[in-house]
Amino acid sequence: MIPFIHAHATHPDWRMALALVAAQVDAQRAAQARATEAAGRPFTLGFVYFSDHYTAHADALLDDLRSRWPGVQWVGSVGVGVAASGVEYIDEPALALMLAALPPETFQVFSGARPLGSTEPFAALVHADPGTPELAELIGELSGRTASGYLFGGLAAGRQGAVHLADAVCRGGLSGVGFTQAVPLLSRVTQGCQPVGPVRRVTAAQRNVVTALDGEPALDCLLADLGVALDDPHAALPKLRATLVGLSDGRSDVLTRPGQFGTDTRVRHLVGLDPAARGIAVADVVEPGMQLAFCARDVQAARRDLVRICSEIREELEPEAGSSTGPGDPLQRVAGALYISCAGRGGPHFGAPSAEMQILQHALGDVPLIGFFAGGEIAHHHLYGYTGVLTVFLEPAAAS
Repeated sequence: MIPFIHAHATHPDWRMALALVAAQVDAQRAAQARATEAAGRPFTLGFVYFSDHYTAHADALLDDLRSRWPGVQWVGSVGVGVAASGVEYIDEPALALMLAALPPETFQVFSGARPLGSTEPFAALVHADPGTPELAELIGELSGRTASGYLFGGLAAGRQGAVHLADAVCRGGLSGVGFTQAVPLLSRVTQGCQPVGPVRRVTAAQRNVVTALDGEPALDCLLADLGVALDDPHAALPKLRATLVGLSDGRSDVLTRPGQFGTDTRVRHLVGLDPAARGIAVADVVEPGMQLAFCARDVQAARRDLVRICSEIREELEPEAGSSTGPGDPLQRVAGALYISCAGRGGPHFGAPSAEMQILQHALGDVPLIGFFAGGEIAHHHLYGYTGVLTVFLEPAAAS
């Protein structure tokens, strides 16, 4: 596998943005061809993310992509913003794309109109319309159709419609690309919230209303964890509005270490209180036996966790003692990367414009990387919120 090529641009006219991106791709392709003969292999798979300023032009954009790069199959999505190595374009007209020269037999683009074939993929990149009925169940079903059970991706997000691409413009449902095990990759989830109370077990719940935690009224537990009372609304309401809920299955650990959620924790909104029943309403179906912790968005925790997942990837790529792999930066094995972040994250959450992507760039180096700001993030077999999902595609070990 040769390194991917990525490019990005902003312009009010999508045609000009794509022309700027194409010029960057041509320059990188020429430099790559001078460096190695293998770089002359044709592109076969393209990833493209574009901001919702271009949603109305999605069909024309895809036609232009096909015209410029014949033979490439395209997957991607609209987002409230797009990202590339070190830069974020949030709420402005922009697009980012990445091209890969993968052997055609190692991937399969799919959608509702083009289902996965009989060959089971090892893992899959997934994009979806957030308005799709029973979306969480569909994600779980798709996970079960991969050999590893691992999905990564995000929900399209746009004010003019949640379109996504799978060699066609898709409206509704799920789409993406499945990869065989011949495409080595690593993926990690980073959380952006920090617990504000202990982990509790749900002992009574009906659909999205939790009435008891550890045998105590759920609303009483919430108020105790926040240190507020309903008879003092001026103090209670700001804290309640800023409070989220971290949920995990009963067999999973909510916290991997003190003060930090594990990757199986799904952050959901607290959507209501029931003072009569002393219950709370959560934006998800909750079942007795689940674990629950109240939480809040936290900039420093998000920064630390983002650095953590990059460090874990570096460590996993370090050659084992006694291996034949030569010395050098292990990240030289990264052919390209995708990063899907929550629309509620990005530079503004991290304290400065483009701060989230700059943290990634500092930790990973100048690897080809693009992504988008989504209406929900997909990892493993779950749908997340307020997270980032980082996936790196690797050069085979023998080619290091």
